[in-house]
Amino acid sequence: MVPSEENQLVPKEVESAAEEPRVLCIIQDTTNSKTVNERVTLNLPASTPLKRLFEDVASKVGYVNGTFDLMWGNGDNVTDTQTPIDQKSDKTILDAGFEPGKKNFLHLTDKDGEQPHIMPEESSTTDDSVQDRFIGPLPREGSVGCTNDYVSQSYSYSSVLSKSETGYVGLVNQAMTCYLNSLLQTLFMTPEFRNALYKWEFEESEEDPVTSIPYQLQRLFVLLQTSKKRAIETTDVTRSFGWDSSEAWQQHDVQELCRVMFDALEQKWKQTEQADLINQLYQGKLKDYVRCLECGYEGWRIDTYLDIPLVIRPYGSSQAFASVEEALHAFIQPEILDGPNQYFCERCKKKCDARKGLRFLHFPYLLTLQLKRFDFDYTTMHRIKLNDRMTFPEELDMSVFIDVEDEKSPQTESCTDSGAENEGSCHSDQMSNDFSNDDGVDEGICLESNSAAERISKAGSEKSSLLYELFSVMVHSGSAAGGHYYACIKSFTDDQWYSFNDQHVSKITQEDIKKTYGGSSGSRGYYSSAFASSTNAYMLIYRLKDPMRNAKFLEAHEYPEHIKQLVQKERELEEQEKRQREIERNTCKIKLFCMHPAKQIMMENKLEVHKDRTLKEAVEIAYKLMDLEEAVPLDCCRLVKYDEFHDYLERSYEGEEDTPMGLLLGGVKSTYMFDLLLETRRPDQIFQCYKPGEVMVKVHVVDLKTESVASPISVRAYLNQTVSEFKQLISKATHLPADTMRVVLERCYNDLRLLNVSSKTLKAEGFFRSNKVFIESSESLDHHVAYTDSHLWKLLDRHANTIRLYVSLPEQSPGSQFRRAVYLKSSGDSGNLDEACERVKGPVGNMKSVEAILEESTEKLKSLSLQQQQEGDNGDSSKSTEASDFENIESPLNEIDSSASAENRELENQIQISDPENLQSEERSDSDVNNDRSTSSVDSDILSSSHSSDTLCNVDNAPLPLANGLDSHSITSSRRSKANQGKKETWDTAEEDSGTDSEYDESGKSRGEAQYMYFKSEPYTADEGSGEGQKWLMVHVDKRITLSAFKQHLEPFVGVPSSHFKVFRVYASNQEFESVRLNETLSSFSDDNKITIRLGRALKKGEYRVKVYQLLVNEPEPCKFLLDAVFAKGMTVRQSKEELLPQLREQCGLDLTIDRFRLRKKTWKNPGTVFLDYHIYEEDINISSNWEVFLEILEGVEKMKSMSQLAVLSRRWRPSEMKLDSFQEVVLESSSVEELKEKLSEISGIPLENIEFAKGRGTFPCDISILEIHQDLDWNPKVSTLNVWPLYICDDGAVIFYRDKTEELMELTDEQRNELMKKESSRLQKTGHRVTYSPRKEKALKIYLDGAPNKDLTQD
Repeated sequence: MVPSEENQLVPKEVESAAEEPRVLCIIQDTTNSKTVNERVTLNLPASTPLKRLFEDVASKVGYVNGTFDLMWGNGDNVTDTQTPIDQKSDKTILDAGFEPGKKNFLHLTDKDGEQPHIMPEESSTTDDSVQDRFIGPLPREGSVGCTNDYVSQSYSYSSVLSKSETGYVGLVNQAMTCYLNSLLQTLFMTPEFRNALYKWEFEESEEDPVTSIPYQLQRLFVLLQTSKKRAIETTDVTRSFGWDSSEAWQQHDVQELCRVMFDALEQKWKQTEQADLINQLYQGKLKDYVRCLECGYEGWRIDTYLDIPLVIRPYGSSQAFASVEEALHAFIQPEILDGPNQYFCERCKKKCDARKGLRFLHFPYLLTLQLKRFDFDYTTMHRIKLNDRMTFPEELDMSVFIDVEDEKSPQTESCTDSGAENEGSCHSDQMSNDFSNDDGVDEGICLESNSAAERISKAGSEKSSLLYELFSVMVHSGSAAGGHYYACIKSFTDDQWYSFNDQHVSKITQEDIKKTYGGSSGSRGYYSSAFASSTNAYMLIYRLKDPMRNAKFLEAHEYPEHIKQLVQKERELEEQEKRQREIERNTCKIKLFCMHPAKQIMMENKLEVHKDRTLKEAVEIAYKLMDLEEAVPLDCCRLVKYDEFHDYLERSYEGEEDTPMGLLLGGVKSTYMFDLLLETRRPDQIFQCYKPGEVMVKVHVVDLKTESVASPISVRAYLNQTVSEFKQLISKATHLPADTMRVVLERCYNDLRLLNVSSKTLKAEGFFRSNKVFIESSESLDHHVAYTDSHLWKLLDRHANTIRLYVSLPEQSPGSQFRRAVYLKSSGDSGNLDEACERVKGPVGNMKSVEAILEESTEKLKSLSLQQQQEGDNGDSSKSTEASDFENIESPLNEIDSSASAENRELENQIQISDPENLQSEERSDSDVNNDRSTSSVDSDILSSSHSSDTLCNVDNAPLPLANGLDSHSITSSRRSKANQGKKETWDTAEEDSGTDSEYDESGKSRGEAQYMYFKSEPYTADEGSGEGQKWLMVHVDKRITLSAFKQHLEPFVGVPSSHFKVFRVYASNQEFESVRLNETLSSFSDDNKITIRLGRALKKGEYRVKVYQLLVNEPEPCKFLLDAVFAKGMTVRQSKEELLPQLREQCGLDLTIDRFRLRKKTWKNPGTVFLDYHIYEEDINISSNWEVFLEILEGVEKMKSMSQLAVLSRRWRPSEMKLDSFQEVVLESSSVEELKEKLSEISGIPLENIEFAKGRGTFPCDISILEIHQDLDWNPKVSTLNVWPLYICDDGAVIFYRDKTEELMELTDEQRNELMKKESSRLQKTGHRVTYSPRKEKALKIYLDGAPNKDLTQD
């Protein structure tokens, strides 16, 4: 919008300083959490003194000058070293360092720790010099407040700061409630309406005040009249409408709201003095007539109206009406009914030419005119807004529009039927659609049967006194898609015009009213409307100039007694809110932490304490807040400054028990850069003094003999201390000798630094606020070993990488229980590597028992591995499969295994003979190492780690998996284009090439180092509710161990080989996801994670778990889960069908032959590509973990033999019977539309030339209401092939509806249609499909009289 400066009011002070450089100051109020995100902007002349800057800021923010400080800021950050700007200085802001032409950021802060004093609201109205002074940039022209950014050209920023200038209070916009605010302010400024509302008395015994619309309007009007606030909320009013918070985000039409609100008030005021108030003030009458031009006979009816809708531009015309008067003349202009539109005259008994029109019989006291600026463009098929210019007078003479024609002619006849006097029903499309009845319900108001002569006499007397004065203009700014409403209202008290723009109220002039006429500022020719301002008048309200009826607002002494009580009640509530706000402004809110002395858990809460409370009082509040009464005495607690992020105690407050918290915390702030810790001690201890500048060090003492790391001891040190001095400090705290002390600093995860330079300072060594060190002071030979080879380094490295896991074990059979008992007895505590080695090297009997147990638990796995190695599937005979089972560089267990190889081979042969099924499965697998990628994307913790053992990571440039389990190389996209002829590098082949699943590197050396093998377990009793009889292990394990090795360690406790149990990771929501990638480590696990072990064959590399669903195309629920199966890479579809047969028989009771069913792609609920028997998984069909597939039982022989064929599902629509036939599959040899029609003709018997078809919409089975299918689908598309727009049928499974075009649609009665609609609605809701596919309509505006919107079942 281009600003126009012709009517701008520029104060002289600004004009005189026009050429002077100006300084933009942006002030942020940091004294209060509610104002910290707000910015106050001043645009001042460079010569402004600093004193005046403070005065302007005080006026702007409403604080008493001298009770706050201004400090330099650089946007959002403030440093602690800043000094306040001297507010007593005579310097100009330019001399003080302010830069013209740039943004100068200032922060408003507390003065001496005291909150700024709020300026008394009474005094804020007295300082006219400050208020009249122009602050800020020159105002731009805009629509008078289209949004908060629109600024009227005749008022400055200072005019909207408070109600002092105008005396009126604004209304807060909840979100999109500007239309409501405009109407409420108009009603408030209408004396007759306000006075009548005040006279109504609310009876609390009869109605809930929350749902009483008149009572909430009363309260709102009282607040608008008496409140000292700048703006008040409307939430209580909207709550009485029955609206929730979502209604605040709905845009509505102000005229629609006016009608609905008046209806609601009439309902609420029934049988009261105000029962007919709306009709008395706003209702007029008009006659809708038709007169025969041959005999003069006239039929007519009387209608009532609450507003008159005036057309801006006649239909089909490019020229708009110039004025309201012209539009009113057009409104009553009759039209001639001739030709095919002739009127059947009851007297002539034939069709005759006639005149049809409207006549005004009575105008209301308050005349409402709606300018119909919203229209529909049939060219673009969109709603549009007409911004054409339409003038309206300040005084409107309606006498020229009243009907004074003599109605006593015997030829006239009344036609007042049941709907004759329907409120607002009107003639022709000039009237608003809102006037018509809703659903045929007659809401008419019966009129007294006055004679025609009486009505004419009354009209004649009215004609001389029909001069109306304009007092409200409701303005809309924006387009038909959305915009903003505000109101320009004239006060009848002082005849001054005001702009009520949500919370802003300001004075405006008659010139501003003229700018709401619409249109462009100059002539732009034919397209003038396109360039017109989008801000224009939408509703006009006039009041009849009648000294006998024109009322004045009630004075305070004239209020009814109940209103006086309401005024007093609201004042008290406002004062109470003010006091509460004052307390809030002076309350420090800061995070409080406390380590519970008994439970030893860190508790967190928010401490709220008044800034004038002392530290001693704050400790008492914190003591009660943390509920420590039974844990520790009050005198054993204190508050200290704490940094929770670094776990750092910054300082203690010795001797400051009587200091106010406001001073200790640096004033009341929205957020603090530190926290508070409620520190506790035992009665026999004393508190340590924490000084600013100290660093906190947690010291862990390491014992190499027991290989233990003690709990930390806290020590305070200085960064400028040397390592030698630091050792002396630790020596005093731990009573260990400093001479032999080794100090290791853990700077970050896995970064262990030995502090061996005594003269270096702690700062140089990398100490920070909070630090962790390990010390060891023994005199062992470990001191002389290189640090990275030392026992200390290995122990600390293990400590840093060891995690604690809780493992839930499965129920065991008696044999397995015995085997597990032997394992436990022989293994004991296997966590200490040295002890494990000693046990292995011990007596032969022991060694044999361990050997026998391990052979028994792993013989099956080894035999299968050896079998595969002997067959040489991968050509990698150089790798030792036996050794790959364990990641132990010393391999004591492998030595045992190799010593009994002959016995192993004998056992292997037995397994090969006794388990042929498992052997067959093994032959298909690439190795015995599982590399399935079973995963779930629902847990963010899974996706956050790149090393998760149960995460699908695309590390090898594999196709990205889709939500349904298929990846981007889907067979769907490649089946026709033959894009899958070359071998694709899938996940598994990539890993096969790179050898990432091998337990050995290229040199043949085991990748599992000795320290990675730390594994220690002990029985654990789980919490209640974890399952009756369930057994748990608490395991301490090095997280660098692979999942494969971890499973091997669990074998003795599970009692079966690792290939026969599965590992599930349990997440916070108790969801379980299988961990299957054996080559990955446990690095994604963390302390206290839970693991569930379940019996069952674990997947091997190249195998995938697949969910099989049955496709039932003609059932209400076409998708039925059958079973979980395992498919392998390289397997053909026929082989997978063979494996499914026994499972289907046993688990599902389906006795099928291999040729009686097919498998096909499943995408959500949609059936897709039919998989042919010779298709190979991973070569022709991309497969992934958690894949889903459809199983479809065939009625006859499989017709799909080739990839070039296309299978579609057809369904016949019979319009004469209003029903759909069952699905029938049609197999096409090509994508030809002609072939499709031929096939449909064959199965249906419909002649080929009469076949019409349409593609189904949505997900299978593409349900649609039978009331809509005949018109809503795109029948008979003009295409020759199916794979082009708009069909895009490129894959199997598409749904095709077809019909006989010669078949007529059944004629339905209203009763049949309603019954059918109910049935269809019920059917489609059960299947989860929408009843209609039409775009969502705008939500209708509705006021709920009982405050219960959920009772309106028809509400959209």
